[in-house]
Amino acid sequence: MIPLFHDFTDETVLVLGGGTVGARKARRFAREARTVVVSPAFADADFGDAELVRTEPTPADVGEFVADLAPALVVAATDDGAVNAAAESAAREAGALVNRADRAGERDAGSVVVPATVEDDPVTVAVATGGTAPALSRHLRERIEAEFPDVGAMAELAGEIRSELAAAEVPATARHEAVRAVVESSDVWKALQDGVANGRQEANRVMQEETREVLDD
Repeated sequence: MIPLFHDFTDETVLVLGGGTVGARKARRFAREARTVVVSPAFADADFGDAELVRTEPTPADVGEFVADLAPALVVAATDDGAVNAAAESAAREAGALVNRADRAGERDAGSVVVPATVEDDPVTVAVATGGTAPALSRHLRERIEAEFPDVGAMAELAGEIRSELAAAEVPATARHEAVRAVVESSDVWKALQDGVANGRQEANRVMQEETREVLDD
């Protein structure tokens, strides 16, 4: 399985199943896509901005939901294996992606896994265990969040530095070394905790030190 990122902006995601798993999936996708959840009942959970359709999907009519909504992704998260199988079949026939929540660790070709993610714009870090150990995915996500609390700010800072160095016509190799020195500096990471301005000041110091080392060599 090769990890890829997919932009669901202006797309539709169909979630079959209103339990806690369906809620978690719906909440995640509703942040970016139109998300429709079909279920006869809904758990006492947060479904985000998803549209809730209260009806019991059967294997016979799942295809109609897929045809009507033309989703980019179908999430099969019911407790009925026949409905989930019908959803998978309809999704494949329609050329849509499919995620079967009842088949953790047994992914068919063409299916997708929804990973645990750390998001700090513009950075997104995804962690997956192939469905075999969701608890480990969550643990790793929490460790990453704790270890790199300002990863978004670092990405913005690194991008700003790259652009400035390119505009100053600094050679590509030197640009790479300067940015690498910044992102690998524990002092810059620490300074970012006190604000972007402090981070930039420390980054300038690190780049100056890097330049002196290059000249000395």
